[in-house]
Parts: sequence; C-alpha cells; structure tokens
Amino acid sequence: MDVSEYGKAAQGMPRDTIVSRGPAAAAQGRPVTDVVFDFGNVLTIWNPRMALIGRYGDEAIDAFLDNSVSGFVDAYSMVDAGATTKEACEWMARTHGEQWASMYRYYCANFEDTLIGSVPGSRKLVLDIRNAGLGVWGLSNWGFEDFPVARRVFPSLQLLADYVVSGFVKVRKPYPQIYRMAYERFGIDPAGAVFIDDKPENIVGANETGMRGICFGGDPRALRRALADAGVPIPRGDAHPGDEVAA
Repeated sequence: MDVSEYGKAAQGMPRDTIVSRGPAAAAQGRPVTDVVFDFGNVLTIWNPRMALIGRYGDEAIDAFLDNSVSGFVDAYSMVDAGATTKEACEWMARTHGEQWASMYRYYCANFEDTLIGSVPGSRKLVLDIRNAGLGVWGLSNWGFEDFPVARRVFPSLQLLADYVVSGFVKVRKPYPQIYRMAYERFGIDPAGAVFIDDKPENIVGANETGMRGICFGGDPRALRRALADAGVPIPRGDAHPGDEVAA
C-alpha cells in the first residue's frame, strides 16, 4: 500500500483506545510487555509555524504549509525517508518554485524553533512505564540531520531504552519495514507490544505487522487510562487529594 491507502484504511479509527486490526487481532488481550512511542506530538510538541514567524507573515506561512501550494509535506516526507535537506530543497525548487525552496531553507536553518515543548505528562508516563518493569522504546519519522537537535532539546528521549528514527534507516512509517526493523533492534515480540502515535495511518502500519496501537488524541489522561485498561500497571491520572500516590 502507498501512504494514501494507509490513510483510507485508517478512516474512522478511534482515539485513545487499543486498536487491534488485521494481524494484530491475535494479540488482543495479551499482556503488554513493551510500549513503543512516536515522538512528534506524542512525546514532543512540533509546530512548523514557529520556525517562520520571525520573518514571514501569516498569509505566506499558511501558503507554505499548504502542501498543494509549496510541496512542504512532500519535502519533509522525503527527509523523513532519508533524503538530505539540500535534496528536498532542490526538489521543491524544481517542482514548486524557488520562492518556496528559499522559505524551506529558512525553515531548516531555524528548525530548533519548531520544537516548542514536551507533551504534558509524557515524561512522567515514560518513567511510570519503565518503573512498572516494561520496555519503553521509540519509533519516529524524523530527518537524520534534524534529529540531533531534538535529542538535545528533549533530554526525556534519553529515558527510552532505544529508538529507531526513519531518516537513519531510510524508510518511514507507515510502511511495514520500519516496524520490523524496530522489533529486531529492540528484541521484542510485536504481539506483546503497544505502539502510540498521533497519526492513525501509522497505527494501521503497526497493526499490519502484528502490533497493537493507540492513536493518541492529545489528552494525556485518556492515554494513561487506555494503557491501564490494557493491564499496564501505572497510575490512571485520577487520584484525589490525600490519596497515597507514588512520586
């Protein structure tokens, strides 16, 4: 399948609940031994607009972020799959015009400004899962040139036991190869794992390779409840004043 077909397969996918479709259906109800996290908008907050506001007006930024105008989404998808930013800029200039390529170069030069914080509760969630004795891993679409910036800005990524980043392995989600690379690298059984991502098509990719998934809807407590309901022994995020809770 190409990406558009994964998107079609993901239509109507519920948020913040375990999804076990296709080959992953056999794993439904099995104990969870490992949790695999996407990074962008699951652990870290990425907002591409923030790299541009120092130079461009809102109208220009809106046009640039419209893939049908500038090719921005296609360009960063190329980078996620292993292309250099120079190659992506050259492609954008050829296909959409130098005006957009120059804006993309500015975006790349100021990429750090797109990383505006951690998703609330994400650091503690990773720690709680680790302290419960489960494996905690990362699987993210990210360019190999930009990822060192994220690693520096978000030291919480170092709490993960290991991770696979698409730009380094030159294949990206939702294609099955990258999930299988992750299973091999981490030494985990996909039937015992749960993958958390904000994009439903990436949950489809996980399901296709036998791993259950949760499509994160942005509510950290809802995600905690989904994992707790799956048997992960972590606080649900619903304690009351005076309740005895772990630090």
